[in-house]
Amino acid sequence: MDRYLRVGRLATFAYFTLNGFLMGMWIVHIPGIEHRAGISHALLGWLLLLLGAGAFAGMQATGPLTDRFGSRTVVPLSAALCSTALVLPGLAANAWTLGVALLVLGVGNGCLDVSMNAHAVQVEQGYRRPVMSAFHAAFSLGGVLASLVGASTLSWDWSPVATLGAVALVGLAVTALAAPALLRPAAAGRPVDAAAPVVNDRRKTPRHIWALATLALMIMLSEGVANDWSALHLRNVLDAPAATAALAYGSFATTMTLGRLLADRVAARFGPVAILRHGASVAALGLTAAALSPWIPLALIGWAVFGAGLSGCVPQLFSAAGHSDQGAAGTNVSRVAGLGYLGMLAGPAVIGPLTHVLPLNLTLFLPVLCCVTAAVTAGIVRPRPSRHVPARQEAEAV
Repeated sequence: MDRYLRVGRLATFAYFTLNGFLMGMWIVHIPGIEHRAGISHALLGWLLLLLGAGAFAGMQATGPLTDRFGSRTVVPLSAALCSTALVLPGLAANAWTLGVALLVLGVGNGCLDVSMNAHAVQVEQGYRRPVMSAFHAAFSLGGVLASLVGASTLSWDWSPVATLGAVALVGLAVTALAAPALLRPAAAGRPVDAAAPVVNDRRKTPRHIWALATLALMIMLSEGVANDWSALHLRNVLDAPAATAALAYGSFATTMTLGRLLADRVAARFGPVAILRHGASVAALGLTAAALSPWIPLALIGWAVFGAGLSGCVPQLFSAAGHSDQGAAGTNVSRVAGLGYLGMLAGPAVIGPLTHVLPLNLTLFLPVLCCVTAAVTAGIVRPRPSRHVPARQEAEAV
């Protein structure tokens, strides 16, 4: 059983890395795809909403499917869809075909996001200790790998369709190799060799899941602000050189990845409530320092502290949602991931209009407020007995 769990965990790492790599390769090739389709930056911005809409729809559809058929079945199918769909933007010759391509790619990304997180919850149940944050770190590392590979292929003058086609084949190969190692459906918190998954008999999503989803929206809104506005903050507010301004996002992303690599051990020692409460508090302090700093070095440190604080927060929310009901893990994770993804999209969009009435650095207090709210309400991630765990086992666990 221990080897079974270890192999399943490695397979989960493979899918998280693959997801980060696939989406990173799309991001790297956005300029070339935009040029091939002959569209403006403004139109591209609108078309990117289709990517988000497809991802949200895929997340909501995949949650119940994962509960019904098991993540062992849904994860490989989602990964194959996401890998294949990656080629489509490279083939787009106009705005209409690019819009359809982004919608399909978004669906594939949303399906893979929810199903692999549901499987990660199953792995965590088997290990009986936190392992979720490391999987999210693997996603970030996949994005780093994409930037390196993309930079190389662009320097070799590969066309977007050739590069994305080759990456799609790699994605399908990884999918096929990792699929047999995925865990079979879980019962009572441990993987078993069962033929059918536990099917949830509840129709309505519990209120505490929506509370987790709301916190995910706030935390991922804050992350989205860092992704799109950190460099602009240094450039426009502190008048930093372009190269120096780029370090703002770099410092945030670096500490975010490192924090996720360490967060599981910290959560195992102090618990998920402490991770969310203290992490969100540290993030709020870091972003406050960045927003109010008149000096570039202090602002860079603030963005780095912001990333370190946020790093372990979202994995705790996903984990809490998945563990609350083993028979509805996929559906619950889809709710949290779906609202969180909307927050990621909404953050940058909300800050833009706010800059018309407030200085950019003051608009950053919106994510600060979100982090403070998460810190105050962190008790929501406190572990609670799963309704599918027998009462005898619950008593023994106590």
